[in-house]
Amino acid sequence: MRGWAEGQLGGDTRGPGPASPQSPGLEGRGFGVRPHGAARIRGGSGYFSIFVVCCFVFTRKKLKSTSKYIYQTLFLNGENSDIKICALGEEWNLHKIYLCQSGYFSSMFSGSWKESSMNVIELEIPDQNIDVEALQVAFGSLYRDDVLINPSRVVALLAAACMLQLDGLIQQCGETMKETITAQTVCGYYNSAGTYGLDSVKKKCLEWLLNNLMTHQSVGLFKELSINLMKQLISSSNLFVLQVEMDVYTALKKWMFLQLVPSWNGSFKQVLTEADAWFAERRREFGGDGAFLESAQGSAFLPVFAHLRLQYIISDLASARIVERDALLPSEWLSSVYKQQWFAMLRAEQDNDIGPQEINKEELEGNSMRCGRKLAKDGDYCWRWTGFNFGLDLLVTYTNRYIIFKRNTLNQPCSGSVSLQPRRSIAFRLRLASFDGSGKMICSRTTGYQILTLEKDQEQIVMNLDSRLLMFPLYICCNFLYTSPEKRADSEAQLDNLEG
Repeated sequence: MRGWAEGQLGGDTRGPGPASPQSPGLEGRGFGVRPHGAARIRGGSGYFSIFVVCCFVFTRKKLKSTSKYIYQTLFLNGENSDIKICALGEEWNLHKIYLCQSGYFSSMFSGSWKESSMNVIELEIPDQNIDVEALQVAFGSLYRDDVLINPSRVVALLAAACMLQLDGLIQQCGETMKETITAQTVCGYYNSAGTYGLDSVKKKCLEWLLNNLMTHQSVGLFKELSINLMKQLISSSNLFVLQVEMDVYTALKKWMFLQLVPSWNGSFKQVLTEADAWFAERRREFGGDGAFLESAQGSAFLPVFAHLRLQYIISDLASARIVERDALLPSEWLSSVYKQQWFAMLRAEQDNDIGPQEINKEELEGNSMRCGRKLAKDGDYCWRWTGFNFGLDLLVTYTNRYIIFKRNTLNQPCSGSVSLQPRRSIAFRLRLASFDGSGKMICSRTTGYQILTLEKDQEQIVMNLDSRLLMFPLYICCNFLYTSPEKRADSEAQLDNLEG
């Protein structure tokens, strides 16, 4: 039944009722009382009833929330404090019942410590990361439901939370760190996560560096990257390499220079020129005798450079000449890889090695070619990565959301020799990713490790992209293995026998 009210509550027609403004026990408790009144309701057939309505309007005054009240009254004002905490020249008037939320104080008050009966406690702060501001926030977190963490203060707060054994605050610090990883924070976060046992933060920082080392290079970042951390990055098959392995070598040369000359503060664009000049001066000092990594200054960096995949550097003439000129690497390393590549070429040419026939994950992760490309915007792209790949000229095409591999034999010109074998196989993994301005991954896709066999001039779609997931710039990173690992091992054994 549709209808509407013609009268108003509390109108002229009044009648007796129990609810009057003077009703005891209501006004005095903060409740307003609206008197009853008559209302006439008209339906589709006219007026049909009159009834009496009583309406109570609750107008209780809004009080400050309990959490804010506790924080202000008990923590900031220190009312009814039963213990005083002294540290770093400051004092806090606190309450044992709140401090017992901390594992540190809970053990202190419930155990046989002498402090359990004391009203004033002097805290020793051995961790230099902890300051007064961090203690203020950590103590305050015991009196409130949530804590707003400033990323610039998160390491100091984490240190305080770990000392006081505040598990909830430790977790919140970890989440804040994972959400605010940038080129400026990643190394500090990584080191702090290791110090305070936040493995998930450490893992997240390592992932960020693997994804962004080649695209977010800076003087500050390269100075902060430790030898052990850089070793982990360079040894990983998950390093997002842009262009080719030679670019990894160049990045390491810049990094080593900044590690050895930390006082240098020029523009990052000038680093390579300065590094080349500095290492050239060292060569003149040594009289051109021996590699820099074998010197007293350079020996600490040997474990990092040892993880370069040199076989994909010396396969390009210009790159090989730069490496020889720099004289950073021990000559034995280069001699060994030249032999390895020579025998690999002979196998491809004379022993019918058509490439990998099965997935060998260990071999792929440790010895595959690492290369990549940045696509700034949507469009049509076709490219090849430089270097001699045993006669397999692989063209990569991006068009209409497809990524296509083509074995070029006769259709397009190639600067090097091309294999005419009927079929060639490669082991590969292709990864795509988009990142925001801070280097955080927005979306990604991967083919996983696969074997692909191509006939002459055959092309194959290796990935079809969902347009909803496409975000530019788009980063494409590939791992390739062109020769059979098993046969490579056999030839190396034969070589050892010959040398024996």
